[in-house]
Amino acid sequence: MWVTLRTEGVTYRRRVIEPQAPAPPRPAQPGRGPAGPVGSGGCGGAGGAARLPVRQATGRFLVLAGVFVCAACALVYELELVALASYLMGDSVTQASVVLSVMVFAMGVGSLAAKRLRRHAAAGFGAVEAVLALVGGCSAMALYAVFAWTGDWGGLWSDGPRVLLVAFSLATGLLIGAEVPLLMELIQRIRRQDPGGAVADLFAADYVGALVGGLAFPFLLLPFLGQLTGALITGAVNAVVGGALVLGLFRQDLTGRARRLLITANVCVLAVLASATALVDDFERAARHALYGSDVRVALRTEIQEVVLTGGRDDRPLALYLDGRLRAAQRDELRHHEALVHPAMTGPHARVLVLGGGDGLAAREVLRHPGVDRAEVVEADAGLVRLARSDPALSALNRHSLDDPRVTVTIADPFDRLRGAPPAAYDVVISDLPDPGVTETTKLYSEEFYGLARRVLAPGGRLVVHAGPLSAHPRTYWTVESTLRAAGFRTAPYRTGDSGLILASRTTPALRLDPSGPRLRTLTDSALVSAARAASRTRIPDLPPSSLVHPRYAP
Repeated sequence: MWVTLRTEGVTYRRRVIEPQAPAPPRPAQPGRGPAGPVGSGGCGGAGGAARLPVRQATGRFLVLAGVFVCAACALVYELELVALASYLMGDSVTQASVVLSVMVFAMGVGSLAAKRLRRHAAAGFGAVEAVLALVGGCSAMALYAVFAWTGDWGGLWSDGPRVLLVAFSLATGLLIGAEVPLLMELIQRIRRQDPGGAVADLFAADYVGALVGGLAFPFLLLPFLGQLTGALITGAVNAVVGGALVLGLFRQDLTGRARRLLITANVCVLAVLASATALVDDFERAARHALYGSDVRVALRTEIQEVVLTGGRDDRPLALYLDGRLRAAQRDELRHHEALVHPAMTGPHARVLVLGGGDGLAAREVLRHPGVDRAEVVEADAGLVRLARSDPALSALNRHSLDDPRVTVTIADPFDRLRGAPPAAYDVVISDLPDPGVTETTKLYSEEFYGLARRVLAPGGRLVVHAGPLSAHPRTYWTVESTLRAAGFRTAPYRTGDSGLILASRTTPALRLDPSGPRLRTLTDSALVSAARAASRTRIPDLPPSSLVHPRYAP
C-alpha cells in the first residue's frame, strides 16, 4: 500500500507493507510428520517423526538396548582381531596398536560418510548392521585362512596377513562409525530432545555395551567357543538385533522394496554365518593341515596358547608347536637342550630352578646329573604340563621327568615366582622361555627379571638364558646380553645351531662341561669354545638394556 506524506512543502510517497495474519495450522496428512514429508525410498526425512508400533518410551528403550548389543558386538570384533593377530603374528602391542588406531580413524571417516544417509536412517542402519555382522563375524576365519594357506608364500604376499588385518580393521571401523549418526537420527525421531541429552543417552548405552563385550570375550567367548566360533556367533547376534530393531520398530518408515532387501540381506548373512559355524571344525583341521602338514596328532587350546603335536608315532618324529611356532622338534631338540642345560650345571647344582620348560625336556637334562636333590619347574600353562605328562610320545621324549620325585612343578608366572622365592634358594636357574621378541614375554627378559634371578641364586650360582634365534635377530640377542650385564651379571655368550644362549653368574662364568657329569651325545668342551666364537662374531656393542618401563626388543 502506498501513502502520501507532506513535510515542509515537499511531498513524499512511500510503500508500507501491511502485517499479515498467520495462516491457521493445517491438519497432518498421512505420510507426513511434523517436520515435513517422509523421505522417498527409505525412512523419514531428517527431523521427521517416526511412526512406531509401540509407545515412545518403549521405542527409546528398544533403540538404546540395540545400541547396547551392537556396541558389545563391535568390541568383540576388535578384540578378536587383536587376539588372533597376536597369536598368529606375535607382538601383541604392535597388533593392538595397528587394529585400534586404524579402527578409530575409520570410525571417524564412517561417521562423516553416514551423514549422507540420515534421510534414510532406518534403511541405512539396517544395511550397515547386516554388512558389519558379515565382516566382523567372518574376519577371524578369513585372517586365519590367509595365514594358514598363504603365510609361507613370501614375495609380495609375505605381509599378506598383516595387510588383511589392516583391511578388516578399516572396514569394521567404517561400519561401526557409521552407526553413530544413524542411531542419533533414529533416537531423535522417536522423541525430539536436546542434542546433549541424546548424545549422553546414546553413549551411555554404547559404553556399557562395550564393557559387557570386553568382559564376555576373554571370560566366555574365548574359553567356551574359541576364536572362530565366538566371532561367528557374535556376528549372528549383531545381525538379528540390527535387523529386528529396524524391521520391527521402524518398518513403517521403509518402503516395501527396502523391507524386502533388508530381510533378504539378513537371511543371507545369517545363512553364511550358520554354515561357517557348522563347518568350523573341518575348517580348523584343514588349516592345521596347511600349517603343520598332515601329521597333526594333538591340537588343543589351553587357557594361554594353542598347543599342537605332530608325529610321535609310526616312526614319525615328534614336533611341538606353541601358537604356531615350533617349540621343540625331536630331530634336533637334544642338541638344543644339552647346550642349554649342561654348561650351567658345572659347579654346585643340588637345587635347580627351570623357568618355562613345561614340555619337560630341560628337566630331563637336569636329572641326568646325579647331584641334583631338588628341581622346580615353573610353567604358566597348566595344559602344556598335563600334555607333557600324559601324551605317550612327549612323555617318552622327556623320559617322564615331570613325574620324577625330585621334580616339583609350579603353575605360576615366572616373574611372580622369582619375586616370591627366598634369597639364595637355587644353585642353578635355567630360563627356557619363549623368544623375547614376543611381547607377552618381554618382561621375562628385563633388567628387573634378571635382578630377581640374581637375588635367588646362591653364591657361585649360574643362570643360563635362551635368548632366541641369533642369526635372525642378533640385535635382540645382544640386548639380552646387555640386560644381563646391567643386572649385575658377567656373561659368556654362545650358540648352538641358530639358538642364542647366554651363561651368566656374578663372576665371569667358565663355559665348560662338568668332568663328572653325564656323557653327552652332541656337546663337548671344544664345541663350546667354537660356539662362543661363533656368537662373538655377531656382537653388536653398546646396546642399552631392556627394562619393564622401556622394553628394547623389536618384534
